[in-house]
Amino acid sequence: MALLVIASCQLMVVLDITIVNIALPDIQRSLDFSTTSLSWVVNAYTLTFGGLLLLGGRVGDILGRRRVFIFGVLLFVLASLLGGLSQNDWQLLAARALQGVGGAIASPTSLALISTTFPEGPARNRAFGVFAAVSAGGGAIGLLAGGMLVEWLNWRWVLFVNVPIGLLIVLATPRWIRESERHPGHFDLIGALTSTVGMVLLVYGFIRAAQDGWRDPLTLAAFGAAVVILVTFVLIERRSPQPITPLHMFADRNRAGTYGMMLSLAAAIFGMFFFLTLFVQNVLDFSPLQAGLAFLPVSVVIAVGAGIASQLLPRYGPKPFMVLGALLAAVGLAWLTLTDVHSTYAGSILGPILVFSLGMGMEFVSLTLMALSNVATHETGAASGLLNATQQVGGSLGLSILVTMFGTASNNEAEQQIPAFLAQATPAERLRFERTEQLPPPWADEILTSGVSAAFITAAIFTAVAAVIALLVIQVRPSDLERLQGGGIPTV
Repeated sequence: MALLVIASCQLMVVLDITIVNIALPDIQRSLDFSTTSLSWVVNAYTLTFGGLLLLGGRVGDILGRRRVFIFGVLLFVLASLLGGLSQNDWQLLAARALQGVGGAIASPTSLALISTTFPEGPARNRAFGVFAAVSAGGGAIGLLAGGMLVEWLNWRWVLFVNVPIGLLIVLATPRWIRESERHPGHFDLIGALTSTVGMVLLVYGFIRAAQDGWRDPLTLAAFGAAVVILVTFVLIERRSPQPITPLHMFADRNRAGTYGMMLSLAAAIFGMFFFLTLFVQNVLDFSPLQAGLAFLPVSVVIAVGAGIASQLLPRYGPKPFMVLGALLAAVGLAWLTLTDVHSTYAGSILGPILVFSLGMGMEFVSLTLMALSNVATHETGAASGLLNATQQVGGSLGLSILVTMFGTASNNEAEQQIPAFLAQATPAERLRFERTEQLPPPWADEILTSGVSAAFITAAIFTAVAAVIALLVIQVRPSDLERLQGGGIPTV
C-alpha cells in the first residue's frame, strides 16, 4: 500500500507533462491563446518543475519527507483546481506554474520515501522497478487519458482529474507511510535561488532558441545569465556547510554517469512522445482518443522492461541493462526515421516504439537504482531530487534541440514543396495559401514528416551517447551486487 501511494503520486506528477498536450487545440480556442504563447501552457509547468526539484528534495530531508510529501500533493491539487477553473490565459499559466512547484516538492520526496520505506535488497529493487515503470510510462498514460477526457468531456478535465486522485493520496499517506527522521540543518536559500534561476534560464534559452533562433538577443542573454548564475551556484555549494546539492555526490563516477545518461535519455523520450503525437494526428488523421490509444503499448512494454530488469539486477548488476536499454532505444528511434507520408501505424510506428519502450523500461530501473546507490540516508532527498531534475531539464533542453532540428529540416523541405504546390494549385487554393501561409495535404504532410525524421535522428544520437556513457563510465563492484541481493551493510 505504501508503494501504491508513492507510485500514484509520481504517476499524477509525470503524466501531467503530456496529458495537457492532447488538449492544447481546445485550450487555444477556449482561452484565445496565440500559437506562440500556447507553448507556455507546457513550458510553465516544466520550467518550475525542473527548476525547483533540488529544493524540493532538500526540504524533505530537513522537515520530514511524509509531511513535505503531503504538502506538495495538496499544492498540486489546488493548482489543478485553479487551472481547470481558469477564464483567461494568464490564470491558466499561473496555475500551471504553481502545479510545477507542487510537483517539484512531491516528486523527489516520493522517490526518497522508497529508500526509507523499503529495506535494501530485493524489496527495494522491486519498489524501484514499479517507480521507474510509472515514471517512464506516465507520459504515454497521460496521452491516453488526455485523449479520453478531451473527447468525452472537455479540456478542463485534464486538470480537474488530479483533484480526486491527489486527495485520495493525501488521505492514504498518514496511514501507510511512516514519517522519516528529520535531519537538523538550514535551508541553503542562496544556493536554492541560484540553482533554480540558473536552470530556468538555461531551459528558457533553449526554448527561445527553438522559437526565435540562436542569434536572438534574448536567447543569448538567457544563456549568458544562466552560465554566470550556475557557476555562482557551484561556488556557493563548495563553500556552504550544508549545501542544497552536496557536490561530493558527483565524485562517484557511477552517479555522475547516471545523471549524464538521464539527461540524454530524457531528451529522447520527451521527443518521441511530442513528435509522434504530431505525426499520428496530422499525417495519419488520428483523433485525440485514437492518438492516446496508439501510445498505450508504450506503457505496457515499459512495465515489462522494468520488471525484467528489476528481477535480474541482483544477478547481473545494472550495467548490462543500462547499455542494452540505451542501445534498444537508439535502434527504435533510428527505425522511426524511416517513417514517411505513406507509413501506417501498424507497419511503421508500432514496431519501433515497442523496441524503444523495452529499452526505456530497463533503463529507468537501472538509472534510479544507481543514482541512489551508496547515498547516505540523510542525503537521499537531494540525490533523488537531482535525478528528477536531470530528467526534467534534460527533457526540456533536449526537446528544444529536437524542435530546432525539426524546424530546420521542415524549412528546407518547404522550399521544395511550396513551388510544387503553386505549380498545381487552383486560384482559390493559391488565395487560401497567401492568407494562411499553410499548405494543404499532401504537401504539408511531406514537410512535417521530413522534420520529424530529422528530430528522430538527433534523438537516436542522444541515446547512443547514453550507451557510450554506460559502457565506459559505469562500474559495478562486487559489493554493489551484494547489496542488491540484500547481503550488504545498509548505508546510514
